[in-house]
Amino acid sequence: MVTAEAPGCPTELRTTRERSDVTRVLMLQLPLVVTAQVDLVLVLVSLLGLWTRLSHLSYPNAVVFDEVYYGPFVSLYMKRVFFIDDSGPPLGHMILALGAYLGGFDGNFVWNRIGAEYPCSVNVWSLRLLPALCGALCVPLAYLLTLELRFSHLSALGAALLLLLENSLIVQSRFMLLESVLIFFVLLAFFSYLRFHNAPSSSWLRYSWLLLCGASCGAAIGVKYMGVFSYLLLLGVASLHTWNMIGDQTVSHLSVCVQCVCRFVCLLVVPVLLYVFWFYVHLGILNRSGPHDQFMSSAFQAGLQGGLSRITQGQPLEVAFGSQVTLRSSTSQTIPCWLHSHKANYPIRYENGRGSSHQQQVTCYPFKDINNWWIVKNPGRQELVVGSPPQTVRHGDIIQLVHGMTSRYLNSHDVAAPMSPHHQEVSGYLDFNVSMAAQNLWRVDIANRAAESEVWKTIQSEVQLVHVNTSAVLKLSGMSLPDWGFHQLEVVAEKLFKARSSGWTVEEHRYGTSQEQEEREVELHSPTHIDVDRKISFWAKFLELQWKMLTVKQDDSEHKYSSSPSEWITMETNIAYWLHSSSNAQIHLIGNPVSWGVAILSLLAYQLLAAVYLLRRRRGFKDLPDGVWSQFVCLGCVCVGGWLVNFVPFLLMEKTLFLYHYLPALCYLYLLGPALLEHTHTHLLSSVTHRRALVVCASAVLFSAFLSYRTFCPLTYGSPELSANQLQKLKWKTTWDILYRRR
Repeated sequence: MVTAEAPGCPTELRTTRERSDVTRVLMLQLPLVVTAQVDLVLVLVSLLGLWTRLSHLSYPNAVVFDEVYYGPFVSLYMKRVFFIDDSGPPLGHMILALGAYLGGFDGNFVWNRIGAEYPCSVNVWSLRLLPALCGALCVPLAYLLTLELRFSHLSALGAALLLLLENSLIVQSRFMLLESVLIFFVLLAFFSYLRFHNAPSSSWLRYSWLLLCGASCGAAIGVKYMGVFSYLLLLGVASLHTWNMIGDQTVSHLSVCVQCVCRFVCLLVVPVLLYVFWFYVHLGILNRSGPHDQFMSSAFQAGLQGGLSRITQGQPLEVAFGSQVTLRSSTSQTIPCWLHSHKANYPIRYENGRGSSHQQQVTCYPFKDINNWWIVKNPGRQELVVGSPPQTVRHGDIIQLVHGMTSRYLNSHDVAAPMSPHHQEVSGYLDFNVSMAAQNLWRVDIANRAAESEVWKTIQSEVQLVHVNTSAVLKLSGMSLPDWGFHQLEVVAEKLFKARSSGWTVEEHRYGTSQEQEEREVELHSPTHIDVDRKISFWAKFLELQWKMLTVKQDDSEHKYSSSPSEWITMETNIAYWLHSSSNAQIHLIGNPVSWGVAILSLLAYQLLAAVYLLRRRRGFKDLPDGVWSQFVCLGCVCVGGWLVNFVPFLLMEKTLFLYHYLPALCYLYLLGPALLEHTHTHLLSSVTHRRALVVCASAVLFSAFLSYRTFCPLTYGSPELSANQLQKLKWKTTWDILYRRR
């Protein structure tokens, strides 16, 4: 017989006992202990990387080599002044500017020559900090990347030491330069991708590595366009892995779709979005007018504070009959110019014997000038003033253009242009009573119109002026006139033209109010007073800036220390970065000769070994298990492929090149050498004696690399100062340019 318990009492007692038991268990587990595994070798190489790159970073306290190039951009960032640098995107400059900002730099330093002393107000350590940090972090990244290539910790240590002891990488990291930043993001991208690829497919955390890879790719491209080479290689490797994953029947259809979408977003969408984002930040910071404004369109310039915006901020937006305007050529010229005329006629006969109309010259003038002003006239009216209300000019309207200072009508006729005889001459019409009637009607064709009835707008509209009588289009020929034309640019009318190659933009604009010539001349010198906002969108600025970076080429003259890619492989050249003004202390971009030799031998050895393996596999001999063969192929794709994509393009470039352009390619070979040595030790040598001999040789080479590093340290860090004889002994190659003063 079962006796019923009183409801609630036993249950409450049990609950109380259970709670006390849980409390007792928790008390027994205290204190909580966290166990972590620390790779002491990784910590050691990281500390050594920081020590070699950051020690005495502010020495020398002077401008070093390309700091004279990047420094002005940093100053412009500090002052928020717009600039264009055709060498690459803005992220690298912004990273340098961030270091300057953290150090309190105000931009007030003139970067006019190499060797100029920094004043006390400039925190040199801060200017150079971020490139040095990136260079230091490349050392542990090389270690981790080698591990992700499935090689041993010993090989990873060897790769890290080769990067650690490379004098040229140290030099390039210790100054306000960008190669170390580029190499850091490239190594981080490959490490992140391989970490993602090697992680268990069941782990969703692996996609954080893929996202980091995409972000690193976007950053690498944002620092220098050279980053595109490694990015394309990584895309190739990822595409191959994705293709293999698609063919894996053990992976579900849903998983394949999800992985493909994630890879597409992380490796394609994220880098593109980041690339655009760098320019968004760049244009957001640089909102003031500067020396590079002239390369940009009138609409772009009008969006900057000061400069053209200060001139155009009071202008009417819509062009009307009677408007006084300046017309800027919108063709892709490196130097802007405006439609211009002056009181000088074309010569009766040119040097080649051809005749001209002898009418008033019309040119394109690359400077602001009172003779750039024209009046938009209604052919049906005599007045040269804007009516009330203004009669706006629209797409398709017929106009006349009257030169403001000389009252000559813009004219063209069937007379050969002076420098381009296959085009028509453009002139300011003069009636010489020689049966040459005026042909001064022009049709307004708004190329970027949104509708057929589009109004001609200041700055925003790009117009083509079509000659009514001959259907020729007013355009800039690109030729310069001789002495009689004051070397101004030739303007012609071309019957056969390409779309958007002959546009003009109204830049300065006012509503004319003076009919008499003297009053009008005074008016042309006066400012306007109507305030109109005419900002253009970010995307319009972004696309224009991309085009200008590709087409506007700044001075690219030959340099004393420029070199060809064929000289890089064997380091036939060096670069003198800095020389003390009164002693032999100096800094050179010279690599570690031993490490440099190991790199090129590793490249040759891999190619030879790969060729032998491929031939034997073709004949049916499998010297390596499939897993080892995949590891060997992956090593070649990353390291040899990385060297190829970062070296071969320079063979095709027609630009001034320097030894530091080779450093990204060199880093891939430093990853290759130790891994190839391990492959040889493990899979090619069966004899214990041979393996020991290989270990001894590798140790000797590594020790030689260390001695070589120590030997060239005076040229790497600029101290201690060496005598002339000591410097001569460091000239291991006759092609090196070592500077010294005899005492």
